[in-house]
Amino acid sequence: MQIFKKILRLSLFSLPFLAFKQDKPLRVVFFGDSITQAAVNPGGYIDRMNKILATAGKKDQYELIGAGVSGNKVYDLFLRMDDDVMAKQPNVVVVYVGVNDVWHKRLLGTGTDADKFVKFYDAILKKLAANKIKAIVCTPAAIGEKTDHSNDQDGDLNQYSKLIREVAQRNNAAVCDLRQLFLAYNLKNNPENKEANILTTDRVHLNQLGNQMVAESLYALIVQ
Repeated sequence: MQIFKKILRLSLFSLPFLAFKQDKPLRVVFFGDSITQAAVNPGGYIDRMNKILATAGKKDQYELIGAGVSGNKVYDLFLRMDDDVMAKQPNVVVVYVGVNDVWHKRLLGTGTDADKFVKFYDAILKKLAANKIKAIVCTPAAIGEKTDHSNDQDGDLNQYSKLIREVAQRNNAAVCDLRQLFLAYNLKNNPENKEANILTTDRVHLNQLGNQMVAESLYALIVQ
């Protein structure tokens, strides 16, 4: 768990509310798109977090639940909150969305305008807070891994990541800044300026190393 330690310190905005004790396992729902849907599979970031917990002797203290659906954007998450999040009565919810809101603008001619993105994201966090559920938000990590600013949607991805940080600050949510983390890692470890296969398989979805990075980043915020 030491491989990303130096970069990790730059990319996690931890809040003390995650350090509380209870008699039953802390229930954590991971709420997102295909990246989170795949995270429950062997080698995915939720699976890897379970393994890290087991190694640390803390497996019985946490219950990790995946709630990812391929293709989802922020308004999809809002619309399925009751069934896929609230019904599970979580203590903590990790919101990891934004890639499709940006990516689908070019890929499919759809996406989510910035003002609507903020409104739906804000509504999600306000609903969690109203139910006394602690929130951790993740900035979208990558749509291409080139380091020379030539990824087509770097500008939009940076903008939406900034919006997420601002919404999180207004709603007292912790931030797992995967955008900053992935950019920093690629600057140090992608000298050939590859568009994929450093932390992703296809410019977007996580490879083994990417999943490990996300698992360690979220572990550092959730586990005390």
